[in-house]
Amino acid sequence: MSLFDDDFYSTKASRRDTWRMPRRFPGQLPGWLLPAASGAVAMAVLFLLIGGGSAEKSAEPVAVTAMAPPSSGASAADGGTERRMSDSVVVAAEKVSPTVVSILGSKREGEKETARGGAMGLGSGVIFERNGDKVRIVTNNHVVEGFTQLDVITVAGERRKATLIGRDQITDLAVLETDGSGLKQVAEFGDSDGLKAGETAIAVGFPLGLSYTPTVTKGIISWPSRTIPVSLGREGEPDWEMDVIQTDAAINQGNSGGALVNLDGKVIGINTLKVADMGVEGLGFAIPINQVKVIIQSLITDHKVKRPYIGVVTQNLQSFAGTDSLKLPAGVKRGIIVIDAVGPAKEAGFKSGDVIVELDGKAVDSTLALRKYIYGSKKVGDKLAVTFYRGSKKSTVQLTLGEVTDK
Repeated sequence: MSLFDDDFYSTKASRRDTWRMPRRFPGQLPGWLLPAASGAVAMAVLFLLIGGGSAEKSAEPVAVTAMAPPSSGASAADGGTERRMSDSVVVAAEKVSPTVVSILGSKREGEKETARGGAMGLGSGVIFERNGDKVRIVTNNHVVEGFTQLDVITVAGERRKATLIGRDQITDLAVLETDGSGLKQVAEFGDSDGLKAGETAIAVGFPLGLSYTPTVTKGIISWPSRTIPVSLGREGEPDWEMDVIQTDAAINQGNSGGALVNLDGKVIGINTLKVADMGVEGLGFAIPINQVKVIIQSLITDHKVKRPYIGVVTQNLQSFAGTDSLKLPAGVKRGIIVIDAVGPAKEAGFKSGDVIVELDGKAVDSTLALRKYIYGSKKVGDKLAVTFYRGSKKSTVQLTLGEVTDK
């Protein structure tokens, strides 16, 4: 079995038929990196979720040989600027490192306990808040998903039981809580909306289970706002988009859930994935901290993110091979086929084979467009006008949006 079992993003021809949002399977790490936990369809590169790996036993600390420090004889012309930058990185790293923890997941759901303790997941997290005698930690959903036992290891090497407060698959975020005794520092969040391409970025986390102290890598903000299409279901079609910070700071398996930090030592993002493809270097991604602030508050308050839903299982019309059987008007080429209807959609009379073409009078042509509209513009309990075709007949019905429930 491999040490890590992350799933991947890709648009290359797949040896699997389906792609999923972060779900990992024990021992799977194909040599050429297959698609897709949070898989993306329409991309020419391969994205790798960088945490939540598994092993038959926990990773032992890896011995690392320290390199000799650079000579102090460098002139101001050739080394002064770099030295000042390095000093700034040191200060920032020292500020945030005590707030970064290693996260271990064991006892997978539905898996029998073994003599070796079962599969082990590896990831990182950031202490961001105190709650009485406990502290709260933000990490990635894909680091904790599927585990029934979670532990954190502090920078002092202390292992503590952690409780899952809430998690969200779509944003790939989760909040844990653990005993806060002796943990004096919490991370300070920065402002990800003001990021500029080219400014220094520092990644802090626990790649590959290296020792019990976090690893610090330095790079830049390659681009402050990148949009990546992802697939939440098993059809392989993009039905959501992640807005992420692109950085060339080195991040690797185990870094998931760790901090992306600016030179002030403030957390500007939560590291979540990287490009892992032959000949590709320096393409890592983090969830912007301004997004994170909103989501973690919902996870603390409601233990989930409350989202409205119509109640339809769908397929994009343009990817459906049997369109003739739908008996649509000749001009209808794009829309969303209803495969099954439950909840609000069923109550409103939707049937299998209906083709949705408008929401509140605005054209929609994909599951992605549908989901973005209702998540971005609607709340649970709002009214929604849905226009659809049933055969050649066009109709509009109004329904009341329900709330997405846990699967």
